[in-house]
Amino acid sequence: MITKWGVISTAHINRLVLAGARESDRVDVIAVASRDQARVEAYAKEWEIERAYGSYEAMLADPDVEAVYISLPNSLHVEWSIRSLEAGKHVLCEKPFDRRASEVERAFDAADAAGRLLSEAFMWRHNPQTRRIRELLDEGTVGEVRLVRSAFCFKLEELGNVRLAADLGGGALMDVGCYCVSGSRFVAGEPEVVYGQQVVGESGVDVLFAGTMRFAGDVVAQFDCSFVSPDRDELEIVGDEGSLFLDDPWHARVPVIEVRRGEFREEIVLTPEDSYRLELENVSDAIGGKAELLLGREDAVAQARAIEALYRSADEGKPVILGG
Repeated sequence: MITKWGVISTAHINRLVLAGARESDRVDVIAVASRDQARVEAYAKEWEIERAYGSYEAMLADPDVEAVYISLPNSLHVEWSIRSLEAGKHVLCEKPFDRRASEVERAFDAADAAGRLLSEAFMWRHNPQTRRIRELLDEGTVGEVRLVRSAFCFKLEELGNVRLAADLGGGALMDVGCYCVSGSRFVAGEPEVVYGQQVVGESGVDVLFAGTMRFAGDVVAQFDCSFVSPDRDELEIVGDEGSLFLDDPWHARVPVIEVRRGEFREEIVLTPEDSYRLELENVSDAIGGKAELLLGREDAVAQARAIEALYRSADEGKPVILGG
């Protein structure tokens, strides 16, 4: 079964999603929409997409489009997810869904009312490297998990970049730190207490954010994310008998898991797979009733709840108890 997709916006991230779609025999991107007809026609020609729409509404009215991928700025994710769902489309919304858990709940309520699927696009969760991490933890490879340490940083020097726009939901935590939050939650569950510190730039968004999260079982996670420091993306899971270290946890371009136990070192090298293709196929297969949706309401709401609490902590200068 092939699912026919449309793409809302011509954002830079699309290049990775469209490349992944081309590799799949279960995904067919037939339409793209923008608010600029000339721009979207040129974009559709470049990417060999059949239909180009000069408004999002026009594409949502296309009965052949079964599902949409939304790569709009963060502040528009909930609005256009809901409008797409109400138009009868299944939705894969680019991360982060929103910084407010109540808004994410509202989007999933709309999905339930429409009888459609909605998923947040954390592509790293679909990669075999992530699945292998879970297997190693479940096998007790590093013993009981005690600490999760992660980072995702790069230098952002384009002053007009959407990531720096406060009114569009920008910020380092939203853009790249959300991966660290997702990774910590994947390993340890849901945080009980969080504490965040941020450095706010001239545009009004956090350009550096560091956080600590405490989980049940005395597991602690520490992370940092930044637009003002050199490239770093890593994940380390420390247990009482050893640790797992990943130098490329989020993109998995070179999927290697290093197992460390005392002087023992082992590299588990995996075959690279396109995470974007895998997430599109998961949603497509779920639409066709051939698979369970990997990331649904529970994960998306919990992710937003953690981000919301971290920002609140940074704003108030004190720890925040989730649920309290």
